[in-house]
Amino acid sequence: MRDLLTAAADRAIRYLETLDERSVAPTPQAIAALSQLDEPLPEKPEDPAAVLARLDDIGSPATMAMAGRRFFGWVIGGSLPATVAANWLATAWDQNAAGFQPSPATAAFENTALRWILEAVDLPRDCAVGFVTGATMANFTCLAAARQVVLRKAGWDVEANGLFGAPPITVVVGEEVHVSVLKALGLLGLGRNRVLRVPVDGQGRMRVDHFPKLAGPAIVCLQAGNVNSGAFDPVAKLIPMARGAGAWVHIDGAFGLWAAAAPVRKHLAAGIDQADSWATDAHKWLNVPYDSGLAIVRNGQALKAAMAVTAAYLSESAERKPNDYTPELSRRARGVDAWAALKSLGRSGLADMIERCCRHAERFAAGLRAAGFEVLNDVVLNQVLVSFGDPEKTRRAIAALQADGTCFCGGTEWQGRTAMRISVSSWATTEADVDRSVQAMVRAAGRNAG
Repeated sequence: MRDLLTAAADRAIRYLETLDERSVAPTPQAIAALSQLDEPLPEKPEDPAAVLARLDDIGSPATMAMAGRRFFGWVIGGSLPATVAANWLATAWDQNAAGFQPSPATAAFENTALRWILEAVDLPRDCAVGFVTGATMANFTCLAAARQVVLRKAGWDVEANGLFGAPPITVVVGEEVHVSVLKALGLLGLGRNRVLRVPVDGQGRMRVDHFPKLAGPAIVCLQAGNVNSGAFDPVAKLIPMARGAGAWVHIDGAFGLWAAAAPVRKHLAAGIDQADSWATDAHKWLNVPYDSGLAIVRNGQALKAAMAVTAAYLSESAERKPNDYTPELSRRARGVDAWAALKSLGRSGLADMIERCCRHAERFAAGLRAAGFEVLNDVVLNQVLVSFGDPEKTRRAIAALQADGTCFCGGTEWQGRTAMRISVSSWATTEADVDRSVQAMVRAAGRNAG
């Protein structure tokens, strides 16, 4: 065991130490080599060392360098050194983090991490919080609590009776609602297409003057951080309107919620603490390993009513039971990684990491504008949208940049424009990485101009 784990650590360290020397996107040759995995189920056992070698030799070259300094696709953070190490140790512990009795250590670390997170993003300290896989399940979990409350007010027990015959729920979203919210609504039986879509402004923010009048059970889903522009819905105006009509207000803050942890960006999140629930990711801007999301609900009883098992399953204890706040029973110890991130960063380090990413986004925008390209959004957070000309020129520039390997960005369609989206989310990115990446973008666009 010791030799095998030492070999695994050596391979992992070598992988991380050589990330900046390789193409950010895997080469065509590395992807082609994955075909070697298409083999029959082995008939006999194989040496674990050989299994590890094959995993590394075939798998590592074909990975995307998401853990590196110049990956700017899909709002994906890296992993802080302390979180990688903590994750390795927690994996060796092999704890089922469902409850305190099965794993007192992981439950204790989780409790501390959750308390610190509420302090960091300045949400009510008595909120109930559950660790889930990511923002999709965080939205699902929060909206399950919302469904429970708004139907209970209407005299309906949805956990006991389901949705057959239940009073209809009005769900309000912005025109640029993220797909994870719609997926969660579909899973909850509330429908992806039965929503009321509110028009948005030129930055993707819900327009207050188009907010509908509500009556009966209602859930309003607002955004903290548009996935394209980074913009925030005007929550300080919208939340009182929704709450005044008796609606539950949910915030999809997959990455944007962390702006509340940075004093310079905190104004963007003004009023967010007045919502009823919040969904965010730790594996984005907290920079912990995948997977780690957070479902945060003001009304802890509502979350437990939606998520807890209804009959005694494991022997009871006076301690908090993590599985009362999440869809899963068995799960990995995500709280250990989050605890390590916050313990290593502290309040000031977290704020600096968030603010540094935002400054890098501003540097990207300035460099691209200086090169003559159009930045489409107001760069208020960590997202930058750039056009290299007409749609075809922009698509060719994105493809050339991805093939170049210096950095990685994806494409998007936003408000009728084709754009490249830059998402700066990694603790490791430096100003030098930004400048090197801008040069690569200019080269990619220049090679494909005309």
